[in-house]
Amino acid sequence: QVQLVESGGGSVQAGGSLRLSCAASRVTYRFVCMGWFRQAPGKEREGVAYINNYDTTNYADSVKGRFTISKDNAKNTLYLQMNSLKPEDTAMYYCVADSRLCGGLDRNRYTYWGQGTQVTVSS
Repeated sequence: QVQLVESGGGSVQAGGSLRLSCAASRVTYRFVCMGWFRQAPGKEREGVAYINNYDTTNYADSVKGRFTISKDNAKNTLYLQMNSLKPEDTAMYYCVADSRLCGGLDRNRYTYWGQGTQVTVSS
């Protein structure tokens, strides 16, 4: 059973930065895709960013230029560097992965999910 464990969430003021980490119980190069989703209270879960096994990345329009996704296969860890944070970035952030298909930013296409880490941005 694959486990994904997120860390790095917290509270920060608008304009600040956080780096989320996701430790995987399986070597990350075996995943076709890994990514980050988020869910704010009362809203649907949405895709934030993903990276495939060719290290190609893609981002939601709302975070382009502010967030950077990366992974370290030697450490089996996925990262999300978040800069210039805004109050609307407040959400629970989830790490996702799949071994068969790259789901892009479609939340229905990922097999493995972490438990989430909370990010709160105050104005």
